[in-house]
Order: sequence, then C-alpha cells, then structure tokens
Amino acid sequence: MYLISTQEMLKKAQKERYAVPAFNIHNLETIQVVVQTAAEMQSPLIVAGTPGTYSYAGTSYLVEICKTAALEYRFPFAMHLDHHEDPKDIETKVKAGIRSVMIDASHHRFEENIQIVKNVVDYSHQYNASVEAELGRLGGQEDDLIVNDKDSSFTDPDAAKEYVERTNIDSLAVAIGSAHGMYKGEPKLDFERLAKINNKVEIPLVLHGASGIPEAMVRKAIELGICKVNVATELKIAFSDAMKDYFSTHPDANDPRKYMEPAKAAMKKIVQDKIRICGSAGKL
Repeated sequence: MYLISTQEMLKKAQKERYAVPAFNIHNLETIQVVVQTAAEMQSPLIVAGTPGTYSYAGTSYLVEICKTAALEYRFPFAMHLDHHEDPKDIETKVKAGIRSVMIDASHHRFEENIQIVKNVVDYSHQYNASVEAELGRLGGQEDDLIVNDKDSSFTDPDAAKEYVERTNIDSLAVAIGSAHGMYKGEPKLDFERLAKINNKVEIPLVLHGASGIPEAMVRKAIELGICKVNVATELKIAFSDAMKDYFSTHPDANDPRKYMEPAKAAMKKIVQDKIRICGSAGKL
C-alpha cells in the first residue's frame, strides 16, 4: 500500500526526535515537487490538502496522482486531509483511499469537540487511517479557514490530556502561538506551554502554521515534542513569485511546460530547506 497512515512515521519521529514535514499541495506540479524532493532526500513525507484543494483539483484526481507518484519513486507517503470539518466528507475520502485525517472541531465547545472527533476516530480506525485533531485555535487564514485573533485560543495542557484519552486520536495539533499564513512580526511561541503538553500526553504533537517561523524556533519545538510540521503559505509564495518573475521577463510566454519549471524549482528549495530543518532527511 503506497498511500499510508501517519501513525508509524510519527511514532518513529517522536522516538528519534525529529519531525515529519507536511507540505500542502494543490495540483500535479506541486505534488511532483514535494514527492520528488522527499524521495531524493529520503525523508518521510505527508502530502496535505485542505477541503478547498480537494474541491479544486478533485479527490479522485489527487488520489491517483499521489498513487502514481508513490509508485514512480517506490516511495510510500501519507496523503492527508488538512483541516477537514465535515465527518461525512472525511468518510468519503477515507473510502477513496486516503489514510491520514485531520478532523478540525476546534471551533466547537470542548464536549462537542470530543464527540465529533471520537466518531471520526472510530470510523477512520476501521480503515487503518490515522487521525489528528486540534485543541485550541490558531489565528490567521489558510484557504477558506479564517480565524480572527480574538477567536484564537491556546491549548490547555490539562485539557489536552483528557482530550487525548477520551478521543483516542493518533496525534494532537497544539495552539502555542503559531498562526496560519505569514507573520507580520516575529512569532512568539509558548514553549513552556508546549513542554507541559508534551509531559501530559504520550502521542505525537503537531505544529500548524510553520511558514515564516524562524529555524531556531522550529527546532526548539521539535525538541519539546513536535513530530509533524505543517508548511503551506511559504510554498505558495515561492511558486507564485517565481512564475510572476518568469512572466515579467517573458511577457509573451504561453507554454505551461516552460513557465511552470521556475515555479517548481523555487518551491523545491523551500521543501529542501524544511526537510533539513525538520531533521527528517535519511529517516526512511
């Protein structure tokens, strides 16, 4: 099976104190970049898509492209549902072959969050699909997900322990000060809170909103229990900026085989750097 769950790869990362990068993709070209680069660097990989990405590209298209990429490189990786909120939608995609799920019920009250997540876990585990959930809320914007600063909240360590025990999730996304999108100033991560959460729960922890967080902060977060690092916005910026530059110097360009190449090359540099920062190269 070439599309796998994250369960074993994150447990290995937790034991050996590195993180697995999760790169958000949108189309054929972005999948090609992240899979080829991770295979070259022998890094475990999570290819993530938001509901907007799956709607845009089509779930069946993305599943088949990812299966083909895994077979091409003889490289199993996880295809992941990032920030999915609809349990029925999740069920449909798990049936389609996806084996890594993030159910985001963080906007619900604690008890309702637990019940929604537990139901998704019970269903997904029947298909050997791993489940990530979020306690607390990150601010910022990722695709159609927008959380204002006033609605963001940090993860409570004691609540995290109860949450993990009652939901039986495989990994926990924590809110410690990171945000979706790029930061206006230097981010401030609550490492003391992260350490307390890590001492309270045994499962791997996930850092969302890693685009723009300085390398030293990411590395410290990994030391304190982060086993999965999500990267989205930096990839999009590199890809689109390189394409804009190409069109500015080639205003008559019309061949996607030409103008996509510099965009892919720019994105590849970000992927290489994030794998290096995560310490996941050579960890297959």
